[in-house]
Amino acid sequence: RTLTAPLRRWADMVIDTTGLSVTDLRRRIGERLGRSSEGGLTVTIESFGFAGGLPRDADLVFDMRFLANPHWDVALRPLTGEDRAVAAYVGADPAFAPAVDRITDLLLTLLPGYGAEGKAYLTIAIGCTGGRHRSVAVARELHARLTAAGHAPLLVHRDVASTGNDAAILTGAPITGQGSGA
Repeated sequence: RTLTAPLRRWADMVIDTTGLSVTDLRRRIGERLGRSSEGGLTVTIESFGFAGGLPRDADLVFDMRFLANPHWDVALRPLTGEDRAVAAYVGADPAFAPAVDRITDLLLTLLPGYGAEGKAYLTIAIGCTGGRHRSVAVARELHARLTAAGHAPLLVHRDVASTGNDAAILTGAPITGQGSGA
């Protein structure tokens, strides 16, 4: 306090931080500057393959390796979860619907709390073995559900490109017709 005392005469605002948490301080500064700390949460849903390791910035990780693996179907292997046939294959697994329903319910419960606490970024990582089939299909489904619920998540597929970790950022483009017979 002694060191900063000379600065008070130039200050436009002084905030007593005694007893304030970081979240409360962020809110107080936002209020004073006329900015709301609510609604500033940027949500990213990122599919990935465990073979390449966890995404560095993942806040929540969901493992989809319990779902049927399209990799073992020769016709589906070269495709990705972006393709209608792969999405249908993964979606036909009896465990798919209950798992995605529960994850969706959990996320819709957590997101308002993260926003209220002033968290600016949340990365939801969805993984499978290689990051090309199951995780992509589930990430797309979660993206659609969160969007329908009024959120605006970003969708990133880290490992879809078979040449490495060149991330493809998507905004909910329609699933392609490859492999669907269309």
